[in-house]
Amino acid sequence: MSQTTELLDGQSGLPVDNPTKSYWHREPSEKLLGHRTTKELPRSADVVIVGSGITGSFAAHFLKEKRPDLNVVMLEAREACWGATGRNGGHCQPAIYAAEAHIASFELRNFAYLKALVEEFSIPCDWRSTSGVHAFYSAPLFAQVRGVVDGLADEYPDLAANVAVVTKGEGEGEGKGGDDSLSGTPAYLLEGERRELTLEGLRVPNAEGAVVQWNAASLWPYKLVAFVLERLLAANGAEGSAGSFNLQTNIPATGLSAASPPANLSSPGGSSSNSNSNNSTSTLWTVHTPRGTISAPRVLLATNAYTSHLLPSFADLIVPTRGQVSSLRPPEQPAAPSDPPLDIGHTYYVVGEPDDAMERDDYLVQRPPPAAELVFGGGRRHARRRGVGVWDDGSIDEPVAWYLRGELGSVLDLSLHSPSSSSSSKTGSGGNTSHPTVKKQDLEPTYEWTGIMGYSRDGHPFVGRVPSSLGGGSDDSDADGSLYVCGGYTGHGMPNAVLSAKAAVDMMYGGDGAEIDLPPEYELTEQRVAAARLEDEVVVVDAKGTLYADFGHLL
Repeated sequence: MSQTTELLDGQSGLPVDNPTKSYWHREPSEKLLGHRTTKELPRSADVVIVGSGITGSFAAHFLKEKRPDLNVVMLEAREACWGATGRNGGHCQPAIYAAEAHIASFELRNFAYLKALVEEFSIPCDWRSTSGVHAFYSAPLFAQVRGVVDGLADEYPDLAANVAVVTKGEGEGEGKGGDDSLSGTPAYLLEGERRELTLEGLRVPNAEGAVVQWNAASLWPYKLVAFVLERLLAANGAEGSAGSFNLQTNIPATGLSAASPPANLSSPGGSSSNSNSNNSTSTLWTVHTPRGTISAPRVLLATNAYTSHLLPSFADLIVPTRGQVSSLRPPEQPAAPSDPPLDIGHTYYVVGEPDDAMERDDYLVQRPPPAAELVFGGGRRHARRRGVGVWDDGSIDEPVAWYLRGELGSVLDLSLHSPSSSSSSKTGSGGNTSHPTVKKQDLEPTYEWTGIMGYSRDGHPFVGRVPSSLGGGSDDSDADGSLYVCGGYTGHGMPNAVLSAKAAVDMMYGGDGAEIDLPPEYELTEQRVAAARLEDEVVVVDAKGTLYADFGHLL
């Protein structure tokens, strides 16, 4: 049995009982807070899901969509969606130019699925489709990235259509009518659009250049997951419904054990545990908790950074890494109540330092009016141990907090004026456009919190059946029951987790020959694990810079 008492070297602990308060938890769901569908923990189920974030909630969604007859039990150590999904930066954006083309396409499909789902069900999660600005402050890194985007246009024009490069206007030679301020913008756009797509128009006048992605969104991630879970719970007992969805919060999974099942084991709905397949169940999994045990032929660990607590063999494969985020008041308030507040208009990544191309990977979204708070995360290089190996989100790193409060104004124009109109109205006789105000200033935080990401050894999520060598059950491909993992997103879960969860469900119940939409790099296999362990450990790679895993090969 894998039931942890003393932690092994590198192994994650359980989520702590007293986490920092996230901005996204300021309006918790009354239906989900402290929720336990049944007073007692069921003794058995068809599927047990450990974790209630975006991976676990959508895995349950796809399970019930594919097999409504299933009895699904979800275990959550704290409140529902109290982990990384409820603690992130509030944005969803595919990696178009920083990933292999087929992975970029997969992330675009994730984005499109989420956007369509929000629209179909009018999910009240403040989804705002916008563009994502990646502002580069390292000239060598931007030059290399620009070459990557140019290559994308040659080889994958459908992907390149989602991206635009913006350079410094002077001297680029593309301007029309003598207006050098537009020479760094895409020539195929109308003049008004080009003015918005200058570095000044994008509010990053001091950047070396920028990449703009058209598919990006800001959202309230907790409310998205809360909607999915509430909808699953509402389906219980509905006319014509079969099976059940049982959410058990504040019940940590402390261990796993595997055994051959008794012949008469039944699920809570009365179905035999092996009734879902023509094959006999080879392994029955028991999940141990402080409130008893629950057994099922299939268990999905949607535990991301905490995976190694239940599977110590993953200690070097998915490494907990603590990130930090602050919600900040804008520095200027409108002069009159009827005047609009600051609207930065995009989501942002702030990438690279002038003297260190591989450092700084900060991220920013803005909340809607009237508060219009700026949700700014990053600064991990200022954290203790760079946050690597830290699974406790019960405190913040003060150096990171100071950095987040003071850094944003020095890289982004936070003045109330419209940057595009400013750039068109401040042109002097020499044709040079004066820069908007960018200055070092401390912003007032309303919330400061941490969250634990799961960093993957090879930079890709692990999705699939756990081999016996890593603590899984039988390696027989015809076996009915098994243990599955879906996690290790390396801080990039929002545009990956949903369809990764669907792929895990399709592996569970797809049958032979089922087509599974998943990049091959994501699939959990012994061969992949062996290759990953030939690479540097996460702590070694991260010490080279927060951007090294994504861009280190370019320089």
